[in-house]
Amino acid sequence: MNDFRKPASSLSQQIDTLKSRGLIIPDEAQARHYLRNISYFRLSAYARSFYQPGLLEHQFLPDTTFKDVLERYVFDRELRLLLLDAIERLEVALRAQLANTLAEHHGPHGYLNADIFDSRYNHAWLLEKLDKAFAGREAEKFLVHYRHKYTEAPKQPPIWMAVELLTFKEVSILFEKLKLPLDTKKIEQHFGWKMPVLRSWFRSLSDLRNICAHHGRVWNREFGSRPEMPKKITQIWPCIPQTIPSGSQAHPEQGIDPRRRLYMQLVVIESLMKIISPDSLWAERLITLLDLYPKVSLPHMGFPENWLTDPFWSDAAKNSRGGKKV
Repeated sequence: MNDFRKPASSLSQQIDTLKSRGLIIPDEAQARHYLRNISYFRLSAYARSFYQPGLLEHQFLPDTTFKDVLERYVFDRELRLLLLDAIERLEVALRAQLANTLAEHHGPHGYLNADIFDSRYNHAWLLEKLDKAFAGREAEKFLVHYRHKYTEAPKQPPIWMAVELLTFKEVSILFEKLKLPLDTKKIEQHFGWKMPVLRSWFRSLSDLRNICAHHGRVWNREFGSRPEMPKKITQIWPCIPQTIPSGSQAHPEQGIDPRRRLYMQLVVIESLMKIISPDSLWAERLITLLDLYPKVSLPHMGFPENWLTDPFWSDAAKNSRGGKKV
């Protein structure tokens, strides 16, 4: 195994490296400011898409500026914030459905019965997690109130409190491991999709949320957690091809799988948003954001050609563009 011996570079050396590769930097002081506060490594993920294809040494495409690279980074940041806005609402809706369903069918503390979950679910971990929530000085006030007032009740809180103590990932796993048809059918009816699809979607959204929350890149990314395609379409659903052209000059023969890129996640988000927030302008805001950055490659996010003409998106496109046809 080779040792890592690459030396650290100063800001001036980083700028010299970028300039030697053909990047135009009209304002070096401004570039130094962004490199100091964003970092060369983070920006390099967005710079790669501007490299000339087929060269052994990195060289930027002619006329590429530092502003071009920075704008791609800024776009990705604004996209992450838009994603988080929708995912938060979907996460809250899932928590509400879990709490309401389990409380209605099994009582406030019915979830303490491991038999309502798949045997593969680590139910003991859940109880331990809730026990730890009372420890330390950071215990939620509603937990302290519960323990103080209801001294004869189980030490674990009722389900509507319990779900607020879990992360989105943990909530998605709890949801995934529901076993009884009585529970799963009620949640299916609310969200409008069958459990295998919903399990996959919320697990994928929890992973996407973590990427966004930790400032990970979502543009030009292939996701390991892929949402499942519904086998039976009962609602409006877009055409999602298996592959689309990559638009790469270096490898024109290679295609992109939209189901592994952000486009599939966007379809999932909008499908669920239509249910939990039918008056939401989230899709219009998405289209407006894409319009603000016309140089950003949509195929690298998995967008099929003419996606805006698909009925799934067309109404939102007309609204976002002042009634113009797309």
